[in-house]
Amino acid sequence: MSRREGYSWGDVSVGDLLEMATYGGLWRLGFKYTKVAWMEITRSLSKEAFVRALQRMLPEITTDDVVKGGAGVRAQALEPNGKLVDDFRIVESARAGQVLNAPSPGATSSINIGETIATTVLSRFGDS
Repeated sequence: MSRREGYSWGDVSVGDLLEMATYGGLWRLGFKYTKVAWMEITRSLSKEAFVRALQRMLPEITTDDVVKGGAGVRAQALEPNGKLVDDFRIVESARAGQVLNAPSPGATSSINIGETIATTVLSRFGDS
């Protein structure tokens, strides 16, 4: 939870934890979504809570139907005001361009991302 590349609750990086804890955007996000965050943590730590949440969509599912699986890490850009960046963002400098916050289905949106990058490059450098 407190390591950028951590895949389990025990994966902790003190440096990452301190950086996250001192970032105002994370605090603003946390205050805005305290209940949602608490429920996510609860469902992550409690199989029973996870199954109860699933039963709202699939009432016949039971704890016997669910087995613990692996975890994934999804990067998510967060603005200083606590707002999540909803889509990819292109940031340009004098000599480079970077695609930030590419959504997890990046492969399915790669054509659109590529077209956007090509348009950006062509508008900046023209046909030269």
